[in-house]
Amino acid sequence: MYALKGKKVWVAGHRGMVGSAIVRRLESEDCEILTVDRTVVDLRNQVAVGDWMKANRPDAVFLAAAKVGGIVANDSYPADFLLDNLLIETAIIAGAHRADVEKLLFLGSSCIYPKYAAQPIVEEALLTGSLEPTNEWYAIAKIAGIKLTQAFRRQYGADFISAMPTNLYGPGDNFDLSSSHVMPALIRKVDQAKAEKGDVVVWGTGTVMREFLYVDDCADACVHLMKMYSDAGHVNIGSGQDISITDLTKLVMSVLDYDATIIYDTSKPDGTPRKLMDSSKLASFGWEPSVSLRDGIALSYQAFKQGNYRISSH
Repeated sequence: MYALKGKKVWVAGHRGMVGSAIVRRLESEDCEILTVDRTVVDLRNQVAVGDWMKANRPDAVFLAAAKVGGIVANDSYPADFLLDNLLIETAIIAGAHRADVEKLLFLGSSCIYPKYAAQPIVEEALLTGSLEPTNEWYAIAKIAGIKLTQAFRRQYGADFISAMPTNLYGPGDNFDLSSSHVMPALIRKVDQAKAEKGDVVVWGTGTVMREFLYVDDCADACVHLMKMYSDAGHVNIGSGQDISITDLTKLVMSVLDYDATIIYDTSKPDGTPRKLMDSSKLASFGWEPSVSLRDGIALSYQAFKQGNYRISSH
């Protein structure tokens, strides 16, 4: 057990969807939550990050900071997604070692796995096949982050761990239609179609399968792992259930109380055919999600209507 009580805990990336959820979750842990705005410290700058960590001396770090985006954004800005994420990871992980941080959790992404990995995807599938080409740059950066935590653990005995969340959604999500992930894009599209009494346009064929997890469930899993887990291998964080994009669209329409024709824009890519992660390793540590997909969509839509979201085109 790693106790968070009384500790100084830095959430890197606290303004993002995942980071803000981790901050919410930590409020009940009786710890001191540290955050720093990007206008104060550029997390890509190794010297600036190192100086800030030495000055503030966090005991534990949740590394949720990243440059993120959907298929089109990843495919359009490969250099940015690879370079920015590599710089963030190296600055914070190396800085944590130099600042004698007791424990660090690095958050990756399910896109690290091969495009045609056997389903559900076990942690051991990493590096056993080719990546999905449209987001391989982001995936390679995240794989590097996993390997960096493992390298510091092997060489220095650092208690650095990694967790790989599935597709996340919830308050603070990016709702820009050109760069968002599928869930916020569908919520916004259905909301607009309802207002205009029009059809709902879906990218791709609608046949691909995706797994989703409400972001506050992910935050709870991260805190659980920080307390309970200490090993080199990364841990999948998922719901254990997947759904086709067509059925997801119908569910979003049901939650938003709107019925219309679904139009498929097959000029847009589908991405990986199926992506369901095996989260039995996490379950063995006594954790399971608590928010259903329908309830999560309703909460996300409520956050969107209340203005608790981002619009980030790049």
